[in-house]
Amino acid sequence: MTSLDEARELLRQFPVADGHNDLPWALREQVRYDLDARDLATDQSAHLHTDLPRLRAGGVGAQFWSVYVRSDLPEPVPATLEQVDCVRQLIARYPADLRAALTAADMEAARAEGRIASLMGAEGGHSIACSLATLRALYALGVRYMTLTHNDNIPWADSATDEPGVGGLSAFGREVVREMNREGMLVDLSHVAPTTMRDALDTTVAPVIFSHSSSRAVCDHPRNIPDDVLERLPANGGVAMVTFVPKFVLQAAVDWTEAADENMREHGFHPLDTTSEAMKVHRAFEDAHPRPAATAATVADHLDHMREAAGIDHIGIGGDYDGTAFTPDGLHDVSGYPNLIAELLSRGWSKPDLAKLTWQNAVRVLGAAEDVARAERSRRGPSNATLAQLDG
Repeated sequence: MTSLDEARELLRQFPVADGHNDLPWALREQVRYDLDARDLATDQSAHLHTDLPRLRAGGVGAQFWSVYVRSDLPEPVPATLEQVDCVRQLIARYPADLRAALTAADMEAARAEGRIASLMGAEGGHSIACSLATLRALYALGVRYMTLTHNDNIPWADSATDEPGVGGLSAFGREVVREMNREGMLVDLSHVAPTTMRDALDTTVAPVIFSHSSSRAVCDHPRNIPDDVLERLPANGGVAMVTFVPKFVLQAAVDWTEAADENMREHGFHPLDTTSEAMKVHRAFEDAHPRPAATAATVADHLDHMREAAGIDHIGIGGDYDGTAFTPDGLHDVSGYPNLIAELLSRGWSKPDLAKLTWQNAVRVLGAAEDVARAERSRRGPSNATLAQLDG
């Protein structure tokens, strides 16, 4: 049996629980949620990284669908609700393949049924518009994590890719974390500044996640996780989910991406735009300036280091498919996860360790957040604090 055969067999038992997929935003941008135009039951490789046949081929058993909206939208809350509605439409449209999941038990039930547990994560605290009531409403709609920031600062938290604002989390930001603990919503520290990571770890009483981040020691990009933060995960119980985005995992790709992003701006496109017109500009730049190629081995290098720094119980996978223009060789789309597992097998990773990486750690961390929420709700009611009250 080859390593790839072994990988596929392992994924049949312990499928991938992926922390981050931006399919809903891609559907918004490409077809304004016209699901007939992007029927996921059929091959969508010409348009998307994700469809049901490729999820099955990739051994995916649970997916946190990102209900991301851009932080510069004037009305982020309605747009976030549209993203939530998109996920709910997908689950209703493909009931044989997708199952709504709100709890760790739901994830296990979906695995037993051979369906893909479908969870939601809001990407950026701008999606609650500084309202704890909106945070609770998103939880009631099924959102099970919130990334505290996206690429830009918000009034109560600093982003990794913006200038320092409040120095990490403000008083209101810490209250957001406490309210997330009370609800059972995972605190996601991808995209945030290291100061925000540390403040959140100082505040939370529940495990945190990084839904799609890699190791800063391996690739020095501000979107990645410093070692001192990784080393705090065992005490916290959290999980850092490695991402596949080349510009976050390969140092040579960092410099190339800076030039490519500037080229996009010069042509009037946002660097994260993945519409067909924007991709033509990307491809023309790549033809003239060949892109450094990340591979499954590049991602495995991050996992080797993250396992050493945080421990096997505190790592996972968050590919960021349909949220990036480029992907590593061998990990082109959601069918590629077996290639990563095969690479890790070739490096001597044991099957019990790989089961933790792919499935068990993600299920455990959600269950732990649920346990904390029950305890928190028994001792205090919901917070109605406002930004003005706490931050002045």
